[in-house]
Amino acid sequence: MNVGIIGSGTMGSGIAQVAATAGCQVKLYDTNQVALDKAKASLEKILSRLIEKGRMDAAEKSRIQSNISYVVELKSLADSNLTIEAIIENLDIKKKVFSELESYVADDCIIASNTSSLSIASIASSLQKPERCVGIHFFNPAPLMKLVEVIPAIQTSKEVLEKSIQTISDWKKTVAVAKDTPGFIVNRVARPFYGEALRIYEEGIADFATIDDAMKQVGGFRMGPFELMDFIGNDVNYTVTETVFTAFYFDPRYKPSFTQKRFSEAGYLGRKSGKGYYDYSEGAVKPEPKQDKELANQIFDRVLVMLINEAADALFLNIASAEDIDNAMTKGVNYPKGLLAWADEKGIDWCVSKLDDLYNEYHEDRYRCSPLLRRMNNKGMTFFK
Repeated sequence: MNVGIIGSGTMGSGIAQVAATAGCQVKLYDTNQVALDKAKASLEKILSRLIEKGRMDAAEKSRIQSNISYVVELKSLADSNLTIEAIIENLDIKKKVFSELESYVADDCIIASNTSSLSIASIASSLQKPERCVGIHFFNPAPLMKLVEVIPAIQTSKEVLEKSIQTISDWKKTVAVAKDTPGFIVNRVARPFYGEALRIYEEGIADFATIDDAMKQVGGFRMGPFELMDFIGNDVNYTVTETVFTAFYFDPRYKPSFTQKRFSEAGYLGRKSGKGYYDYSEGAVKPEPKQDKELANQIFDRVLVMLINEAADALFLNIASAEDIDNAMTKGVNYPKGLLAWADEKGIDWCVSKLDDLYNEYHEDRYRCSPLLRRMNNKGMTFFK
């Protein structure tokens, strides 16, 4: 298969590596030759490190590198069977690129976007043959993360969807099919991990370190929400939150935080700026979490039940299947358990009770219980058992 990748940033380069490893002939396109040279050097470094760790040999490294060529003209992708766009999250720019690309490629070439939050239907509308457009959303770093969300637009043909699923599966990735709604699965369902943690901080219940510690020690998460926001970048994470909030017609469940907005405005972006919720400068001492088991459980329960509620609502609104939702969260963002399986473990009655307690305390629509959870509780149902 000939694969064209548009954009040689971290994500585009990562997708190119995945496709080349799977044996595809890949053309990585960027208008900036310096960016292409950087991508080539980065791949050399990554593959050399894999050799050092004994995960591949020199022949495999050479095979992968020989499968990728670097091009500065979009028309060089003319022989592609599949193109995946991984450029800036700007709808107008994506539409312009897609429209030009379509004039070069064959009629049966699949044109895909790696967007994490924009409407696939809107992107597809820029094409003469919108049925060839689909969302293929990788997670960073693409070579390591197992999950890929495949998102059909309302225009996407059944054949294009099936071919896309098969291709990504052949690339040894786990596919989760999602409806074309804001945030798809992961960026929608994960919102409370950040949002509720920020809310707990803003209420003065606990500081950053204590909240992070609770999610790691009690919940088994690899990183706490503030550590993760610092890793992602507060500017990036805030923009995604604001985008999802706006796209959902200002549903209070997705309301952004003034704390994160101010940190972003101050340039406290996290690791990449040297300071975020934590100080990453040389010699900086990380604050110690408060050791209070009851508080830690309270923090974890509140964040978890909001995550479960979001996952349940995604299922209720047919965004994806229960299996795909749980796969998305464990393989896309490394959650220790699938949220719906976690709901079964905690008990649907526990979920409904916790959410109702929060709603009764705050009287905010943010804490409304998903109708699916309430319906399941009334009928004594579970998600998987």
